[in-house]
This record gives sequence, C-alpha cells and structure tokens, in this order.
Amino acid sequence: MPSRTENHSHPLDPLSAPEIETAAATVRSEAGLDASAFFETIALSEPSQADLAAGTTPREAFVACYEPSSNKTYDGVVDVDQGNLVRWDHRPGVQARIAADEYKWAAEIARADPGVREAFAKRGITDLDAVLIEVWTAGNYGIAEEQGMRLGYCHCWLGNEAGDMPYARHVANLHPVVDLRKGEVLRVDDFGVVPLPPDPGPMISRAPRDDIKPLDIRQDEGPSFTVEGHQVRWQNWRVRLGFNAREGLTLHDIGYEESGRVRPIMHRASVCEMVIPYGDPRPGAFRRNAFDTGENGIGPFLEELSLGCDCLGLIRYFDVVSHDWQGKAKPIKNAICMHEEDFGILWKYPTWITGTPMVARSRRLVISSIASVGNYVYGFYWYFYQDGTIGTEVKATGVPFPSAIAPGEASEWGRVIGEGIDAHVHLHSFSYRFDMCVDGSGNAVREVNFEAAPMGPDNPMGNACRSVETPLETEQAARRNMSLDSARSWKVINPGKMNRLGQPVGYRLAPGTNAMPFVDRQSPVARRAGYMFNHFWATPYEADELHAAGWYPNQNPGGDGLPKWTEGDRRLEGESVVVWYTLNYHHVPRPEDWPVQPVAYAGLHWMADGFFDENPAMDVPVGKKG
Repeated sequence: MPSRTENHSHPLDPLSAPEIETAAATVRSEAGLDASAFFETIALSEPSQADLAAGTTPREAFVACYEPSSNKTYDGVVDVDQGNLVRWDHRPGVQARIAADEYKWAAEIARADPGVREAFAKRGITDLDAVLIEVWTAGNYGIAEEQGMRLGYCHCWLGNEAGDMPYARHVANLHPVVDLRKGEVLRVDDFGVVPLPPDPGPMISRAPRDDIKPLDIRQDEGPSFTVEGHQVRWQNWRVRLGFNAREGLTLHDIGYEESGRVRPIMHRASVCEMVIPYGDPRPGAFRRNAFDTGENGIGPFLEELSLGCDCLGLIRYFDVVSHDWQGKAKPIKNAICMHEEDFGILWKYPTWITGTPMVARSRRLVISSIASVGNYVYGFYWYFYQDGTIGTEVKATGVPFPSAIAPGEASEWGRVIGEGIDAHVHLHSFSYRFDMCVDGSGNAVREVNFEAAPMGPDNPMGNACRSVETPLETEQAARRNMSLDSARSWKVINPGKMNRLGQPVGYRLAPGTNAMPFVDRQSPVARRAGYMFNHFWATPYEADELHAAGWYPNQNPGGDGLPKWTEGDRRLEGESVVVWYTLNYHHVPRPEDWPVQPVAYAGLHWMADGFFDENPAMDVPVGKKG
C-alpha cells in the first residue's frame, strides 16, 4: 500500500500546518495590517548556506501579504518557534502574486456583473452556469490607466453539454477586466462577436480499446530506497525533498556517497520560473503570457496523485501543506510521488572471446509532482540514475488554449485543430535554478565546444576534431546560448579537487530540447522575462537571488531578476556558483492535441564529468547470457 511521510525536524523541512497558521496569526497581530489584507505566500524562510554550515538555523517563515485598502505589498520573516515578527517591510511599486482564492473570487465578481452578462447575451448566452470565466494576470503593457492598479484579465468559455469539458467552446473577444482592489469590474473588453464553436459532444466519445492487457509492476522485497522524514537514500544517492507555495517541489542537499563519504553536488534545485507567451497579437489575446510560477505559484495547484493513474508501481507518497489567502493551512495529500523504474540497459560488454556477454540493467529513482494551472497540466519530474546522472523533465499535457475561429477562416497565428477551434503558437519557457557545490565549495564554470581542425599537413584526411574548454570567469561571460555547430555544453568544476587522473572533478550540463524565444526583445513580456534570451546563466550565490524574473513579476514593468543581477559582472571563479538554465519549448498545436494534448516532453541532464575515477555503476549486479 502507498505510504506517507512522517514529520521530522530538519532546518530544510517544509513548514507544517501549525507553523503556517502560527506565521499567519503572528503577522495578523503584529504587522499592523487591516482586515482587508491577505496572504500571498507563507513558506519556509530557508536558512542561508552560511547559517546551515554554522548550525544557526532558527525556524522561520517567509510571509508576503497584499493589503487592498492601501494597495501595498509587504513581506517579512516570522520566527515560528517564538511566534514573533523578525522583520516586516513594505515593497513599494510591486504587486504580490495573485492567490488561488483571489482568482475564484474575481471570477464570481465578473459573473455577477450586469455589463458582463449583457456581453454574453449578445452572443446568445443567458445561462452562465455552464460558463467558465477564468481570471489571468493582466501583465504590464504601459497602458497609463492600468498603472498602479491590481487587475485580473478574464478569458471565457462555454462548456459542452456533456459537462466534461469546460474549454469546449471559446467565447471569443470577451474579456471582463476586474479591479482586484475594489472587487468590481473595471470594464468589459469586447472586441466583436465570433460564432461559438459547435458543441463537440463528450470528451471521450469513442469506445475504449479492449486489447490492453494488464501491466503489473511488482517489487516483492520492497523498494531499494529508504526515507526518514524528507531525506531519501537510494543507490548511493542522498537527496532531501522540499516544498513551497511558489515553486512547488524543490530538492536539497543532493549528494552521492562514495567510500563512506557523501560527496555534495547541489545545495538546491528547483524550477524557479516559467512563462508562457502566446503568439496572437490581437486585442485581448496579446495578454496571454502567464508567469505560472512568479504570478500564480505552482504549490497551491499540485494535485493529489493516485496509484495506477498518475503513478505506477510501489509508490512512496509525500504530503505537503499549502495555505489559503486567509492563512489557513491546506494539506495536499500525495502531492509528491517517488518510485523506482526500470530504464533499460545501464551498460553492456560483449565479451566476444568467451561468448558470454555481460549486461547491467539500469533503474532510476523518479521524484515527481503534477500541477494543474488553468487549461494546462505540468508534470515536474526529477530522475536519479545509478551512474551518477541527474535528469529533470517537464511533461506538459492538458488542453492547449482553445480560441474560437469563424467557419472558413484561416489561422494566422496558430492552427485550426478542431471544428471552430484555433490554437495559437506559444512558448513554454522554464527557468531552472541549480545551487551547485560540486565536491564542496569553491566551484568554477567552464564551457565545452567541439571544433573541427582545418585540413592540412597535420590533418590530411580532414577528420580531426577536438573539444575546447573555456573558463567563464564572470557573470557577463557566462550569459551563453546553445550551439548545434559546436555541440556546446557547460561544466561546473571544483578546481581544488582532483580525480586520480589529475583532472578537476566536475558535473556537465547536457541540454535537451530547446530553442530561442520568438518574442521581440523590446516586447513587454521580454522586458519582464529577460532570462528567456540566454539558455545558460551563472551567478555567485546570494541568498535572496532565487527567482529568474525577480521576486514580484506580477504587473511589473520588467528589468528585474537575472538581467539586473548579472549587470554587476561578479566573478565566478572559486565561488559558490549558481547555474540557471532556460528551457524554451515551442508548441505548434496539432489536431492531435485536441481535445486533450498528449504529453510533450522537454528536459536536461547533469552528467558526472571527472567527478568519479571510473564508471560508478560497475558494482551494479550483472546478468550473463545462459
């Protein structure tokens, strides 16, 4: 049977329900806020590297609040053991993330508004019970009358009669704009009536296949991992699981045990930001570029996972605790799933002389969570392999944003994927943050490129090629992009630690699917998500540099985060290095993506490169032929 984690005390453990509610109560009593204020974030205030090393780690919560009456965003730190406020600051000129409850509240405000109901009536819709009004963040487009306001920008759909597809029929060009401060509709953006797509009927209208035989995964002797609280041990790996409302699942203290010593690799790993710019420039549609992490938060949208559907095999589940906008704890059961899975051949040697080939089977540890954010569903997967490789992957599914298109009209900015359904080209841009500690402190960054030597006396057949390793010694030098021409990759090394061949130990970032963003560099979304334009960034560790687009991207005019931090061109050589990797996944919708998109995959790997003296998986049991 699936099992759940127990509570254990460690400085990096996520906040418990009592700690969340203690933090909320402390802010309510000591921060001087009025009754209108609500909580954007209550999460562990993670100890700095220095504090962890020194053992000075009071149990503290980071709290961010928005006060509608004053239109002010505040954040601070609460000592949850003592129940007192450590600091509390006003953050001028920013808007807090929009809470999940605020979205629901704003949708009901729009639904009840006479002007909104009149706009629906123009389209022949008088019963709004089957209508989905989905509130999105409004962004910042330099519109004078919107500056300084807190807005929700709505998109609308009419569900199918079967009731199983809320996004079935897009109500095009209708966008209620909600003033989230005052709790009222500011205006109704109506750009003209487009015929509703026809009702597609039930989402699943075909008979299910009857030729799928059972696939059973059995581990009669149990799994190979052990768990103590949030600490996981598996096949020499050590990793600690974390959670917060903004990023969702986080990983900490990643290391590999060798000869009785755990060799550190990463302090922390997370998906620290994601933005999805859509390619339709028309009124209303150009606002579709949600920062799902920085504006919404992934944590509150994690799903309760179920055995046999989301996860298969012998599963270990971990519960997490989120919160509502009033600071009440909201447990999410089975939010994180962990299991082992077979992954084919790990290594094979033919031993053709004796005729008895040796082969070792690979297995990997999978740690995952799944978030449903509006129409899209994102699975965040982390993989640990027996050869020392770390992988991460996003699995995107759900419903591609469906827009109505008039019969016979061509789609200029996307593709017609169903009858009356236009899905626009868009980009999923993820920022990964890796706080490195490869075999300890004092790391450095190297870029690896392949180059072909010119034909000549030393290369008469033109086959010579070599890899060239270049130090990236400062932040500006480390703003880099992928290159297919040179099979480019990047390494983080420890110049003070050598393997037995005299090479510095290291880990190499091997990119996977990627592209450049298609938005103009001067566009509003580009100014707000400047991290998109470089696949690789590196910075020296700073405790408060956690989010690639800055702490408060909601309605921010831009320029914050990585582009701003790296202007200082700080040195990287011999520092505690943080690597940021941008994964840009372009999605050109297909008819096969309707009504629900099959999973699309995109990810990367960190591979040991000189970290070990030889293949660390040579001790995996071998199967022999015969």
